[in-house]
Amino acid sequence: MAFSVTLEIGNDVAKITLSGELDAMTAPIFKTEVEKAAAENPKHLVLLMQDLEYMASAGLRVLIFAKHTIDANANIYIVAPQEMVLDTLKKTGLDQSLLIVDEYDAAF
Repeated sequence: MAFSVTLEIGNDVAKITLSGELDAMTAPIFKTEVEKAAAENPKHLVLLMQDLEYMASAGLRVLIFAKHTIDANANIYIVAPQEMVLDTLKKTGLDQSLLIVDEYDAAF
């Protein structure tokens, strides 16, 4: 599946929807959307990952970048990650610094 990313911003929430495979080739596209989101100073960054099939270390680096770029008081939500992506987050310990939820509505 080809990688795609979309950004929606409104009501102090930046929502990024990811699908396909997030790897070294596609991570710069994701990073650009995170930069756009950060410029709006959202209170919440919501990453919808239900259609993200794979995340390589380059994707993890963008998540770390997001943690450092988004306002320190902002929450970062990972919504409905597939098992392989969730496993990657757990193995690296990133699951401890991000809020992982099953549904978008659960984030608010």
